[in-house]
Amino acid sequence: MRVLGVDPGLTRCGIGAVDGEPGRALRLAGTGVIRTPAADDIGARLLALETELEQWLVRLEPDAVAVERVFSQHNVRTVMGTAQAGAVAITCAARRGIPVALHTPSEVKAAVTGTGTAGKQQVTAMVSRLLRLSDPPHPADCADALALAICHLWRGTAQRRLAAAVQSAESLRASSPRTGAAGGFGESPAAAEGFWGPSSRTSAARGGR
Repeated sequence: MRVLGVDPGLTRCGIGAVDGEPGRALRLAGTGVIRTPAADDIGARLLALETELEQWLVRLEPDAVAVERVFSQHNVRTVMGTAQAGAVAITCAARRGIPVALHTPSEVKAAVTGTGTAGKQQVTAMVSRLLRLSDPPHPADCADALALAICHLWRGTAQRRLAAAVQSAESLRASSPRTGAAGGFGESPAAAEGFWGPSSRTSAARGGR
């Protein structure tokens, strides 16, 4: 499975794609940064971001896209730009019918390093180790995007397996005989009269005379 992670931002939008699944070695499929000039109009910046994201989707053909979930920060202007960039990424993926997942920074850190309070250096070091990279991803936006992809590969696959197991159990429950009014275990009306059944009890009684 290939997941494209998107660390949204207007000035720098990190992109990172990873191939793999739980229990198997991960492989780097591609990474980079989309940049837009701060001096440009917001409409032009979002359009440029969309254009480049579309090119990444065409080139890498991911099975899923993972985007960082925006959370409250002190800098409202930064939050707005991040949210707008994230919305563009979600729209580009949805247009192509690619499933999109949102993960918070703490979820990503916990999935990659084992703790939701890890620093950027820890995340970068673990991403490099998991992908067996000789040099750490640079800039940090690339490492964050790759961490998002890894997080979704592990968390998303586990969630899909759990959902499939639940669905399988529900299907099995729906297809099994319903509980009988008398027997309590879905027996036929005749068998509900007792373990032996009427004819068996009669034979047993005759044999005992």
